[in-house]
Amino acid sequence: MSQALPDIFETPELTPFLLRLQEADAAVRRIAVLDLADLEDEEALPVLIDALLHDHDESVRLESARVLASWETPEVVTALLDGLTDADSAVAEAAAQSLSELKDVALAPLLVERTRHASAFVRAAVLRGLRELRYPQAYAPAVKALDDADADVRREAVTVIGWLKQSDALTDLARLAAGDPAVEVRRAATGALGLASDTKVLPSLYAALDDKEWQVREEAAITLGKLKLPESEAALTQALNDEYWQVKLQAVRALGRLRARRVTPQFGELFHHPVSNLRKEVALALGEIGDAAALPLLEAAANDADPDVRKSVRIALAQIRAAA
Repeated sequence: MSQALPDIFETPELTPFLLRLQEADAAVRRIAVLDLADLEDEEALPVLIDALLHDHDESVRLESARVLASWETPEVVTALLDGLTDADSAVAEAAAQSLSELKDVALAPLLVERTRHASAFVRAAVLRGLRELRYPQAYAPAVKALDDADADVRREAVTVIGWLKQSDALTDLARLAAGDPAVEVRRAATGALGLASDTKVLPSLYAALDDKEWQVREEAAITLGKLKLPESEAALTQALNDEYWQVKLQAVRALGRLRARRVTPQFGELFHHPVSNLRKEVALALGEIGDAAALPLLEAAANDADPDVRKSVRIALAQIRAAA
């Protein structure tokens, strides 16, 4: 049960909830937490915080961590930060999720203070919470965390830097994209290289297109598509030969965004691929490229078995003919 909060009895409408939070039955206390949250009364926050930090049943603490996401006050954030070290992993995860939903950048300093915490889980959770806040002072601890021993911490640090769009970190991001032992870190770093349209990131992205893991190769194609650098056309064309259709699809999409200078034979070959989403992307990319040389390929695909592909072919044909 929670610790007693007798001063709450001074607010009569909260009294029934506090009494239920003193019940021996954890199920009753958990429902009381939900009902109390439904009131949306800020005076109830001390009770909910107490339930998170002191109730001996993990289901009550878990529910408290979830409902506290609705409030953004220093007291709530501090309680959720303390909840990251809860003995029950589900409660700690719930606290981390609630922190990731923060929108008030004024609360960011409270998270920055925990970036040096002894627990890797806490370090990763606070970096995750800082990500979308775009707090400039999070940059320095995020850069330091790029060398953290824990892969989750390094991945979250990369995302913080990506959201801050700090081009000063491109060298460090390129290093991780090329050599980090964890595939998810390499993938995140490869994506973050798109934070600035700078040709100096191209060697790293080309190397990522040859990564042993298809997820990194896919991310490299996505990033090149975002950058729209004409120099990347040859590398993306080569990626059309990748063994994974997911990589092919992103390479096709990127070439469309680049408005590639020529239509290669691979485009025609991909119209015979069994994955309809890939065939659809081929048609749309050809429409964006706008090369009349693609008309025979599109006309041959006009009777594709998939209606979405046929629609994309019609759109592409109209685009090319209108341009001509």
